[in-house]
Amino acid sequence: MMVRNAIRYIAVVALLAVLLTSCGIKRKKYENPITKDTQQPDKVLFDKAVNDIEHSRFEVARLLLQNLINTYDTSEYLAKAKLAIADAWFREGGAHGLAQAEAEYKDFILFYPAMEEAAEAQEKVCDIHYKQMEKADRDPLHALRAEDECKQLTQQFPNSKFAPLAQQKLRDIQEVLAEAEFRVGQLYQKKGSNPAAANRYQALTDQFPLYSNADEALWQMAETYHRMGDKFENQQVAAYTRIVKDYPLSSHAQDAKAQLMAMKRPVPEVDPVQLARQKYEIENHTRRGLPSRMMSVFSGKPDMSQAAKSGTPPTEGLRPTIPVSVPATAQPTLGTNEVTISQPGANSAIDKGEEVRSPVAPGATAPATPPAEGAAAPGSAKTADTAPATPPTPAVSDAPPQNHTGTPKQQLKAQQEMIRKQQRDVKKQQDQQKKVQAKKDQEVKAAAAAAKKNIKKKQDEQKEPPATPPATTTGQTAAPPKQ
Repeated sequence: MMVRNAIRYIAVVALLAVLLTSCGIKRKKYENPITKDTQQPDKVLFDKAVNDIEHSRFEVARLLLQNLINTYDTSEYLAKAKLAIADAWFREGGAHGLAQAEAEYKDFILFYPAMEEAAEAQEKVCDIHYKQMEKADRDPLHALRAEDECKQLTQQFPNSKFAPLAQQKLRDIQEVLAEAEFRVGQLYQKKGSNPAAANRYQALTDQFPLYSNADEALWQMAETYHRMGDKFENQQVAAYTRIVKDYPLSSHAQDAKAQLMAMKRPVPEVDPVQLARQKYEIENHTRRGLPSRMMSVFSGKPDMSQAAKSGTPPTEGLRPTIPVSVPATAQPTLGTNEVTISQPGANSAIDKGEEVRSPVAPGATAPATPPAEGAAAPGSAKTADTAPATPPTPAVSDAPPQNHTGTPKQQLKAQQEMIRKQQRDVKKQQDQQKKVQAKKDQEVKAAAAAAKKNIKKKQDEQKEPPATPPATTTGQTAAPPKQ
């Protein structure tokens, strides 16, 4: 029974596979076919490769296209073939396939920038990173890359039919980046770090004004400035003013007006352009269904339904800012990655032919000559028991001699010889110093041995018994010793 069920299961799976591969799924047409009706061999190769791409035989298609490029190097379909290779990688997908597709699209734009398909290739590069974006609380690498590539499309191909689509993708991307900054600001605010939170909110509202939650960010920024004290009242008023002027349909607009009136500050007029934009956003708002909201919990894709549908997205992107609580004198100077090259003037040192390659720089003094062996150092007294100071090590110069000419190989050889000579001199001086020190050590040892011998001799003399007194004559008694 189990064997029979297994056979039925295999048969059903095989039948489904045949149906899906034959007529169950409609193939996706290729976007850039060649409509010219001809039977040229290069055209035949291209059509066969397109057919393989449509049937997901990407490896076979790339081999045919590469054969076309290598065999028919003067074909009129070379540009189309190179673009088709990139499209094959793009359709194959995966991390490896998308990386290869990006490289192929970049090459196509480099070699054929004037073709109409160059804008499409740039749009595909933007789409590669756009599809790989993750949620706002995750790695923003692909979001930043997608923002750069979409900006490149709008700047390099502003009149292309893909430019409006790239602008909408920019709004979606900046919605994700702004949401990430907003969450960081909320985290700082909950931890009580008001200057950091205010700095995040300030950068967010200045650089992403189309963010759907920008009015809430301004309201929270005003709250953080209020907690920082009266010193930051002007920043608090500026936040309320922007809410009233640029976001008149916000839920915080009336509260912001009341705060300005309570602080006795002027209430600004509503900007009619921003009012019209907000009305358009409300009318064209994208609503997500219940299944989509439920599945978003398990998906890594960001929610871009709240992104703006109008307005010109900023092209500068997110830049780091310095909190206003940092004094101006303590603020660091932000660096730059720009590199500038300037030509030397007519009065430069190189043009004048000065000795710029001299071992000793102009104005510097040569290293002092070490004192002779046994001579006293200037400004110090030499004693018999003090060893002479160790002579300074001569400076080794990396520059060749001033008057040296010849090939680079000869210059290198001369420089190496000079270094070896200086090393020999240093070693010779060190050997002489060791000999002098050894001689001094021997003299000290000899003197110590002689002194020890004298001390021992004196101790032996003191230990000898006194001499016997001379014998007295008969009948005489020896006088007692004097006390």
